[in-house]
Amino acid sequence: MTKVFLDTNILVYLFEDPGPRGVRAMEIVSALSLRGDTLVLSTLTLGEMLVKPLKAGDHGLARRYRTFAHGPEVRLLAFDEAAAEIFAQIRQDRGIKAPDAIHLATAGAEGCDLFITNDNRLSGKVVPGVRFIASMENVPI
Repeated sequence: MTKVFLDTNILVYLFEDPGPRGVRAMEIVSALSLRGDTLVLSTLTLGEMLVKPLKAGDHGLARRYRTFAHGPEVRLLAFDEAAAEIFAQIRQDRGIKAPDAIHLATAGAEGCDLFITNDNRLSGKVVPGVRFIASMENVPI
């Protein structure tokens, strides 16, 4: 079973972008689902996803995000002590911002096989516990 961490931007595209990025996000999530992969999110992912719908009073979209995050194929993980240790290593690279480092560290602590993002700055980075980091354009699905 493959564990795949989805960066927040992938899910925002999935739920909110009817254009090419949303289509690509749907292709990715559908392919992962068909393969039976476990989707991994951090609690920070859920928090980031909820900002816009809560600010806009869009309770329906907020509910869809919460439902997705608690779905049967999804592991929603808190930032814990193991992730904090990896976070400290990642933040040695000052080019990686703290929220990205939290996502990466959570993925690393879980032992994710793949981390998918639309942030090309993260593609190819080496993170303890994460086998591959790929942009959504280049992810092998």
